[in-house]
Amino acid sequence: MITLYGIKNCSTVQKARHWLEQHDLDNRFHDFRTDGMEQVPLAQWLKAFGWEQVLNRRSSTWRSLSDSEKSTMDNTSALAIANAAPTLIKRPVTVSDNLILFGFKAELYAQLLEKESHS
Repeated sequence: MITLYGIKNCSTVQKARHWLEQHDLDNRFHDFRTDGMEQVPLAQWLKAFGWEQVLNRRSSTWRSLSDSEKSTMDNTSALAIANAAPTLIKRPVTVSDNLILFGFKAELYAQLLEKESHS
């Protein structure tokens, strides 16, 4: 089962959800805002991938951080900030038994998730 984490009105999340539907891949959607952050394994993602891959440094939320917050960012501060402002997390986050993807690119989904559907 694939779990897609994101925000329902995010256009990139909408593209990913549409792609999964088109390819008949069973998935569950977890909206950071509606479903909350309590069940989001954010600390695990940060530990495994580092804040640089988990946070969206092109987002308006990132731009709104102070220069001091940006320059001293680490996994601990990223955890606190992203829990308070989940729009800072790169979206969508696609999680299955065998992979975790940050962001959406149809080509990458095709390569990785097509393998997933056959396992």
